[in-house]
Amino acid sequence: MTKPDSLLSGIAALANTNRQELVAACLERAKITSSVFTSLYPESALAAAILADTQRASGIEQSPIAGLPVSIKDLLDVAGETTLAGSVVLREHAKVTRDAPVVARLRSAGAAIIGKTNMTEFAFSGVGLNPHYGTPANPCDSNVARIPGGSSSGAAVSVAAGMCVAGIGSDTGGSIRIPAALCGLVGYKPTMRRVPVSGTIPLSSSLDTICAMTRSVEDCLLVDSIIADSPLQAAVLPLSGMRLVVPQEVVLDGMDKHVAASFDAALKALSLAGAEIIVLPMQLLHEARQINLFAPIEAYAWHADLLHRSGHLYDQRVAARMKLGANYSTEDYARLQIERRSWVVRMEAELQGFDAMLMPTVPLVAPAIAELEQSDETYFEINRLMLRNPSLINLLDGCAITLPCHAQGSLPVGLSVAGAAMSDSHINSVARAIAARL
Repeated sequence: MTKPDSLLSGIAALANTNRQELVAACLERAKITSSVFTSLYPESALAAAILADTQRASGIEQSPIAGLPVSIKDLLDVAGETTLAGSVVLREHAKVTRDAPVVARLRSAGAAIIGKTNMTEFAFSGVGLNPHYGTPANPCDSNVARIPGGSSSGAAVSVAAGMCVAGIGSDTGGSIRIPAALCGLVGYKPTMRRVPVSGTIPLSSSLDTICAMTRSVEDCLLVDSIIADSPLQAAVLPLSGMRLVVPQEVVLDGMDKHVAASFDAALKALSLAGAEIIVLPMQLLHEARQINLFAPIEAYAWHADLLHRSGHLYDQRVAARMKLGANYSTEDYARLQIERRSWVVRMEAELQGFDAMLMPTVPLVAPAIAELEQSDETYFEINRLMLRNPSLINLLDGCAITLPCHAQGSLPVGLSVAGAAMSDSHINSVARAIAARL
């Protein structure tokens, strides 16, 4: 029988795999793995797998993802269900009548959607804790229960633990890239406008992006082509001659020793391969924290009535961050939008002439779940550090991909390869070259 562990090799290696056996085995693993899924779809997933096997046997051309197990984050609409977004607050809300466009596109490609994955409540945290449905443990460490990262926590574990070839999630301030980095995966945040966000529970309408994490750049490109309904033209480029900029400001602060050593080793490897690594001060990055307040403001606007009526049902740490949005007026919000546009123009000018911007995806390895559960102070500080680097790209309305850059057998570390809006094809070409070298 085909085992879920075969998913660790990526999508291309599964071309001749019996989909029905694989999906059945993945569903069994999902049933016994704690806190990863909030719901499973065995009947429809197995039906998609059987159809893919039948079509392949008949010589019918199909998508490479047809019949392969994929997970979707709990904030995506599935027809006939109430979308909960990792919360209990919405349980009495009406069932939706249609799939989110991203879900519909996956079904059209024949994907076997095996279930909805756990997440930080309403996607408002970068660490992945959920007091309602439990916190899935990061598979990278069998001795210590470490955070998976958030908010797409279950999505990351579903891929890292060999239950899915791809986890579909969202990224508002790093919610795909943070868990991908902490779990040793590839996570790609495209330019926001490339993938429809309709049919989802929003966090921040200015920043939300729907995207995926997988085990390779090639797999991310494939899944992105489906959910964006627009394949990227990511060429195979040599590293030699590439100009890669590393900001001195903000993004290198507070790195732990393992992240610092892994990041430095990655830069040296790229330099030896002929890439030009340029370390530059980028004072503009200091402005980002004062501008990037859209998540609490926009989240509070959406949740204000719910918080008033059912605030006691929320994760209180999430509620506390949302309530910060009540402190800003409509004039404040309009001013921030103007400041953001100015900042984006200036940042794009800074990035001119470089193939990509490199930084550690997050400055820390995954801490123990218990540390964050026991202390609000630790929770909020770790959350701040996890969100700091990736949220810069959301503010930029840019694109970024995180690649594993740690030594085999050590705790995962992510290398972020980023660029301005609509540079997706080139950034993925750079990422393919870097991944091949690392």
